[in-house]
Amino acid sequence: MKLENSWLAFPNHSEFPFFFFFFFFLRAPCEAYGSSLAGGRIGAAAAGLCHSPSNTGSKPCLRPTQRRILNPLNEKADRAKRFEFLLKQTELFAHFIQPSAQKSPTSPLNIKLGRPRIKKDDKQSLISAGDYRHRRTEQEEDEELLSESRKTSNVCVRFEVSPSYVKGGPLRDYQIRGLNWLISLYENGVNGILADEMGLGKTLQTIALLGYLKHYRNIPGPHMVLVPKSTLHNWMNEFKRWVPSLRVICFVGDKDARAAFIRDEMMPGEWDVCVTSYEMVIKEKSVFKKFHWRYLVIDEAHRIKNEKSKLSEIVREFKSTNRLLLTGTPLQNNLHELWALLNFLLPDVFNSADDFDSWFDTKNCLGDQKLVERLHAVLKPFLLRRIKTDVEKSLPPKKEIKIYLGLSKMQREWYTKILMKDIDVLNSAGKMDKMRLLNILMQLRKCCNHPYLFDGAEPGPPYTTDEHIVSNSGKMVVLDKLLAKLKEQGSRVLIFSQMTRLLDILEDYCMWRGYEYCRLDGQTPHEEREEAIEAFNVPNSSRFIFMLSTRAGGLGINLASADVVILYDSDWNPQVDLQAMDRAHRIGQKKPVRVFRLITDNTVEERIVERAEIKLRLDSIVIQQGIYTCKLN
Repeated sequence: MKLENSWLAFPNHSEFPFFFFFFFFLRAPCEAYGSSLAGGRIGAAAAGLCHSPSNTGSKPCLRPTQRRILNPLNEKADRAKRFEFLLKQTELFAHFIQPSAQKSPTSPLNIKLGRPRIKKDDKQSLISAGDYRHRRTEQEEDEELLSESRKTSNVCVRFEVSPSYVKGGPLRDYQIRGLNWLISLYENGVNGILADEMGLGKTLQTIALLGYLKHYRNIPGPHMVLVPKSTLHNWMNEFKRWVPSLRVICFVGDKDARAAFIRDEMMPGEWDVCVTSYEMVIKEKSVFKKFHWRYLVIDEAHRIKNEKSKLSEIVREFKSTNRLLLTGTPLQNNLHELWALLNFLLPDVFNSADDFDSWFDTKNCLGDQKLVERLHAVLKPFLLRRIKTDVEKSLPPKKEIKIYLGLSKMQREWYTKILMKDIDVLNSAGKMDKMRLLNILMQLRKCCNHPYLFDGAEPGPPYTTDEHIVSNSGKMVVLDKLLAKLKEQGSRVLIFSQMTRLLDILEDYCMWRGYEYCRLDGQTPHEEREEAIEAFNVPNSSRFIFMLSTRAGGLGINLASADVVILYDSDWNPQVDLQAMDRAHRIGQKKPVRVFRLITDNTVEERIVERAEIKLRLDSIVIQQGIYTCKLN
């Protein structure tokens, strides 16, 4: 392994040691294991504090008098330096750092430091305050002071080749650069967003970072990795494959299983990483709040894009030293969602949603180049984004083909019936009830997919599966011909739909045509989900079709053995469809990937696709054109 000990090539490092500027920048306020769990077993021993009997060789702790004097001074200096660094990156940060009442030529560093005062009824301040709610204990201060004193004597590590502790195979060049970028964030106290396009190995780069902390910084944990339920198994497999030296536990199960797990497995010092799901965090938040997490990693971080959601509010309460967000889609619908992520990373800078929304107006952003450049400058210090076409040259291309088709006779009758039934609602313009309108849109979308989604539309009883299941839907007519052709070509197909009842119809169709298939939706048990994925991906598998609900099957699943993706219907959020496509178009794919999007002509589906393309344009302007690539050389 070749290591290079030198300053990382970031701006403004020549005047002072680089880590001095970066120290605590974007880091949530340092807390420690202040509370106990299961009879006081989580405390100094869990954190490896200087009071532990096993640490007799450690440096002596500072006296309480020294701590009382140094800690407020350090906190004030650290925050000032963090702001100073941001301002040296771009003067635009002055807009956020200065309070609204002090937006003037005076120094933005002349702001009151320390724990913010929060009114009881000020929910926004509670959200922005984040970890400031926790008071430090004596042990927490000891650990923080000793940890930071050790950091000042360390030099930065940069890998030129794949680290030796990564056992599952060598990292690709861009993944090594990504690991170095993550290390630089950690070494300088920075929280960040790893926003590589889906399929480039965000999971692997994150695991490599946690391995670095254990093997090079002697910090095994505890770390929390918060992931969608559908990806739990994949994360556990990736940990075992790439860095088996990390001791990883998976927190799942019913109430009794969780209670036993907390009692028997979550023992201090017995594990390094806890992988769990969003649902578990909500159900067991009181348990997770008792830990001080060294790294809090959130996969598919766009799940906290709504700062008022229950999940977002809970994770903001967790005590953590560093935070890392993983998402291939940092911007999905509007710029306010981006603020929610920035607020989670740096609450004392991005503390006003109204201020952010007014300064970066979404409507102006699409046509204002200066505004776009302003956004790029703000995001660049802590967002890394690479796309497959730039870094993965060997990856076969992906081509999307839109197929416009008409309604069948039965569909036209149902479509007209829906419109005529609710004609008064549609004509009421501004007085329209939102829920009724959404219901009308859903009924129209169901009609475009298949009329049998309506009760009473399917002929019977007796109910039979034959040619009528195809002829009564314009999409099924096209799909039937398309699948026959793809079968002849030796392709393997993923079919995505928003509606699980449509998957029921597709199951009947596959059995009628004799196509072997797998199915996955939100109701599929975890064990069956993994069995289906394994059965489809096994070499020489006889499974021709894998049908998935777009929301449940669009995240964290590797189905690169398929080379065709069919989007039976489109999502209002274009990033959801992109994630579905990338189940096949990812590292390991050997064939060009074709994506067929079925769109019913002259219907609500055309409007959905048009709206999605506008949202994609916003993402292209704000994120893609920012070129947030890693430049460490």
